[in-house]
Amino acid sequence: MNALNGFSQHSGACVTQGPEGRAVRDLQAKKAGQVAKQEAGDSRELTPEDPPSTGSSVRGTLKLPAEEVKGNARIKSITPRPPRKPRLERAASLDEKSWRRWRRLKTSQESLTDANETSSSNGSLQDATLGPAAGARAAPSEQSSSPDASDASPAGKSRGNAADLGKRVSELSSTFGELLRGRAFSGSKPRLSQITPTRPLPPVELNVASLALRTTNRIDSDCVDYRRRSQRGLGRVSSSSSDSRLHGSGMVCDSCSTDSMKSTFSLLAPIRAKDVRSRSYLEGSLLANGALLGAEELSRYFPDRNVGIFVATWNMQGQKELPVNLDDFLLPTDPDYAQDMYVIGVQEGCPDRREWEIRLQETLGPHYVMFCSAAHGVLYLSIFIRRDLIWFCSEVEYATVTTRIVSQIKTKGALGICFTFFGTSFLFITSHFTSGDSKVNERKMDYSKTIQALALPKNVPDTNPYRSSSSDVTTRFDEVFWFGDFNFRLNKDREAVDSILKQNLEKDMSKLLEYDQLISEMSRGSIFKGFQEADIHFRPSYKFDIGKDSYDTTSKQRTPSYTDRVVYRSRHKDDIHAVKYSSCPGIRTSDHRPVFALFRVKVRPGRDNIPLAAGQFDRELYLIGIKRRITKELKKRQEQKDQKSSSVCSIS
Repeated sequence: MNALNGFSQHSGACVTQGPEGRAVRDLQAKKAGQVAKQEAGDSRELTPEDPPSTGSSVRGTLKLPAEEVKGNARIKSITPRPPRKPRLERAASLDEKSWRRWRRLKTSQESLTDANETSSSNGSLQDATLGPAAGARAAPSEQSSSPDASDASPAGKSRGNAADLGKRVSELSSTFGELLRGRAFSGSKPRLSQITPTRPLPPVELNVASLALRTTNRIDSDCVDYRRRSQRGLGRVSSSSSDSRLHGSGMVCDSCSTDSMKSTFSLLAPIRAKDVRSRSYLEGSLLANGALLGAEELSRYFPDRNVGIFVATWNMQGQKELPVNLDDFLLPTDPDYAQDMYVIGVQEGCPDRREWEIRLQETLGPHYVMFCSAAHGVLYLSIFIRRDLIWFCSEVEYATVTTRIVSQIKTKGALGICFTFFGTSFLFITSHFTSGDSKVNERKMDYSKTIQALALPKNVPDTNPYRSSSSDVTTRFDEVFWFGDFNFRLNKDREAVDSILKQNLEKDMSKLLEYDQLISEMSRGSIFKGFQEADIHFRPSYKFDIGKDSYDTTSKQRTPSYTDRVVYRSRHKDDIHAVKYSSCPGIRTSDHRPVFALFRVKVRPGRDNIPLAAGQFDRELYLIGIKRRITKELKKRQEQKDQKSSSVCSIS
């Protein structure tokens, strides 16, 4: 009997199989009926969770003495408890629930040792810990299992020792590892439901090109990413092709961004066919949807509604020879970006005006076109604008005033060009006033005659007629720039001026400007009423020896002066901001140095009921300038190639 007890303790669930099982059954047959009843009661006490069918099978196949049953009942203390009822929380997926239950089971079995021993069972603890949902799905497969599997009842399996349970825990751990990797419950066993993400997936970029390959031209500064612009709040006010409407109309898929769509199809904003059909270029209102000169187009090209303007004046002294390179004049290196408009006024221009304009086009390159050009004797005025902005300009009008009627050659006078850009009207005037150190009154008379006789505008309507004056042309425009050779001098002798210049003033010219005639007259209000001038931080632009950096060394010994100036005025306060005001000392073909100024000007939306220029520009000049630019570049490359291929031999 003691041997049988030891055998049953070490055999566990395998006691009912083989010769040992038959020996056990023979011993059981010799027992009295009361022993069978006592064993049946103890069996029910051991496995209260087992189904009735399983319990009857155990009583019929395994009948042990009460002492042996009580000895094995110690296994109940390490049997994992059923999982507690879940608290009210968010719905969890099946794998999350199973993982939590497995963690609880592993915590309760921390006292087990030697978990690497072999065991005969493969599924009782697994099935018990899968929870109600998994157990309900696995029930049909258990009923259709083989007879051998049915013999291994839960009651028999529960009689294993601590090593058996440790092995089952390790098997359970590996099973749940497969469960989390998606390989559990294959075949006839239930599968996990598909896991749905808690948050929407991020959009997928369809464009494989990197941001570095997209258009980032230093000159085309408005070709920034459309999506970034809309995020900054600088996009269109109520664009007909906004992001929301594009997504709503099906033009853009949900998994891609507007940024990707834009750079894939076009750098320009897409236009709906409905807008193309209904858009009118002849009449409109200030904030009309789809207006060509309205707020939408203005915000798209100029999100901050500021346009960059380059204004320059140069007295060429009638020289036939033009500078070899105009880059330092038109494209100074101080500002990183080129401007949107280039306005160049010339006094005593070169005899070949067309050649001068070709040189300007060649220097500015293919990004700019000559929007308009006019001349009055040897006064030249040329306006270049970025080629994609010509559609937002009105018709161009110009007028001239002659201040020296006796002369057959118009060397003194004024030339004005005006047009409207979006909803802002511009007036550019270049002038050449009377020369002479003491002829201040004559110069003031030239100014008065110009503002009264310059008949502008003609057909383009005034943007604010209530603030206009018939006696002053400068009051009839929003933004006015007046530049030229005004011939105002310094009221100081040559020796005094030279001594001040030798003090290495660098950028502080206040000692010289104390004697400037123009500043003195403007402070009195006798000339350029309402105009301003940026601070001067450059040396006098007149009078130099041609080809040299020295001032006049002839017998006349003219006093260096600030004769070349740029002044401006605006209807609205702070609309014009001066960025830079300087001269170009590198151009020495004249006794004057070119003077230029950079401005940031506020632009307002306009109406479509004004006569438009319809994209006009000088196409012939554009082609000649670009061809010459290409030819010069090819010639330069060929010279470099020939220089590298040539060899110089020296004889010692």
